[in-house]
Amino acid sequence: MVTNPKIVIVGCGVVGALAAYELSHKVSADIVVIDRQLSAQGSTGAALGVLMGVISHKTKGRTWRLREASTRRYRALIAELALQGYPVPFNTDGIVSLCFDQSKLPRWQALKEQRHAQGWPLEIWSPEMLQARCPHIDIVSQSALELASVKAAIYSPADGQVHPVALTQALVAAAAARGVAFRWNTEVTRLQMAGLQCRGVQTVQGDLEADWVVLSAGLGSAALTKLTGDSRKENSGKDDEPLELMPVLGQAMEIQLSRVLGKADFQPVVNGDDVHLVPLGEGRYWLGATVEFPPEQGVLLPEAERLAAVRQGGERYCGAIAQAEILRTWSGLRPRPVGQPAPVIKPLGNISNVILATGHYRNGVLLAPATAQQLCELLAIA
Repeated sequence: MVTNPKIVIVGCGVVGALAAYELSHKVSADIVVIDRQLSAQGSTGAALGVLMGVISHKTKGRTWRLREASTRRYRALIAELALQGYPVPFNTDGIVSLCFDQSKLPRWQALKEQRHAQGWPLEIWSPEMLQARCPHIDIVSQSALELASVKAAIYSPADGQVHPVALTQALVAAAAARGVAFRWNTEVTRLQMAGLQCRGVQTVQGDLEADWVVLSAGLGSAALTKLTGDSRKENSGKDDEPLELMPVLGQAMEIQLSRVLGKADFQPVVNGDDVHLVPLGEGRYWLGATVEFPPEQGVLLPEAERLAAVRQGGERYCGAIAQAEILRTWSGLRPRPVGQPAPVIKPLGNISNVILATGHYRNGVLLAPATAQQLCELLAIA
């Protein structure tokens, strides 16, 4: 009797959870997901879930193909989960990106034309159109720190926002209903190798046999690639480069206002100079941003100063934020690949049955569906 192949997925953020869900539908296999914590405790738990696909300036090549595939999958995925009894908060009012620099408008116009040629809607609003659609956005900044005005707004109705933790938890529940096993608080201590084949994973709770291993543990994936013993060193080739990931800080706050900003029936995500204002309903919003820290910098600003900068960035285009109550704050680190483009979706060097699905940088939630699709193709073993 032929038994199903065994797939072990290490890491259960949104990428690992969605991989388990999609694989449970596409391949005949015994799937186990393990995480050293609970689900969505790493980068996923700190993400805002803003899905900037069509509005991104990526227009061709692998990066655009991944974004487009994910954008196409998301609405169907959310509907699927709802039908199975796992509803997920999903904002379909689109994304509005503010342009403060007149010289950037030709680039936005070119993107609009390209997107229309690709079959995607994209609109460029004048400041007056922006104020009519989103009256809570200040066309001229009310910030005392600087005088800035919005030159235009770019609106993408095909993009949106999903609650990352709720999505991950729904995917875990839906995958478990299909027979996927989950093991929490389980740390991998070694990949068990036989030459260039991985035979399983060793954990503090015991060993797991595996025909395939998927490493989707975010920043932890780099350390996992080093748990193969001497196998990779002895059999290394030109494509067998070590995985190096650089942490990039993201920080956010949840704020409460006395009323819903703008129009209650139109609540898009607003992005101004990479500071996102994410509607949550009933006057609650997430306000957050990702901050770049080059390796040579080494010193982070105190947390209070970082969060103050995020709030000031939001107040620049929405003065009402100054009156908001901060309900909670949080931060997280995103995995940015060093020496190769994000994300990393490929076999671990010459070890063909260990697949990397990590290094998504700021776009783990956005690119999770496309990542899962690629994994299904790589593990087409049904």
